Amino acid sequence: MSYAYLFKYIIIGDTGVGKSCLLLQFTDKRFQPVHDLTIGVEFGARMISIDGKQIKLQIWDTAGQESFRSITRSYYRGAAGALLVYDITRRDTFNHLTTWLEDARQHSNSNMVIMLIGNKSDLEARRDVKKEEGEAFAREHGLIFMETSAKTAANVEEAFINTAKEIYQKIQDGVFDINNEANGIKIGPQHSPSNPSMPSGGGNAGPSGNCC
Repeated sequence: MSYAYLFKYIIIGDTGVGKSCLLLQFTDKRFQPVHDLTIGVEFGARMISIDGKQIKLQIWDTAGQESFRSITRSYYRGAAGALLVYDITRRDTFNHLTTWLEDARQHSNSNMVIMLIGNKSDLEARRDVKKEEGEAFAREHGLIFMETSAKTAANVEEAFINTAKEIYQKIQDGVFDINNEANGIKIGPQHSPSNPSMPSGGGNAGPSGNCC
């Protein structure tokens, strides 16, 4: 199916916070309670619509273990959006956010849109991190914030789609250079430029233009 833009995402955070479950819920609309630890990087994709345009989301789900951190870092480059995930029932995963964020900002495009996600909101009885703490961390670091449940699907759609809307808005505002695929955005075959300064030829970056 053709699309106007392709946005590349990366999902980051400690191991066991539900990154793979969020991806599975978004792409397949299902929850898998027992999930093997991600080894290296897994991949998913889904088409959404923003402002009447088809947008393809290409999502890389990374391993949270320290031993895979160097692999994860290589995926920051060329990502337009990141979902930074912690588990609301495990304070250590919240405490590690600063390290993840420093890593992301150091290795990624400075315009990358980062959504902070407090996952497992269905486990309210076991909550160890208040929602207000997540909101405060997001405010302090200029992130978008949302609590989700990969199990019940609460806010999962919104997390991925709101991140895409923010990227799309940055394109409209001229923040992203969409002709540079290192920014994690690829112009699709369906693209019709609304901005007169954009090239009308679709702007694909030649033979090296594969972003994955």
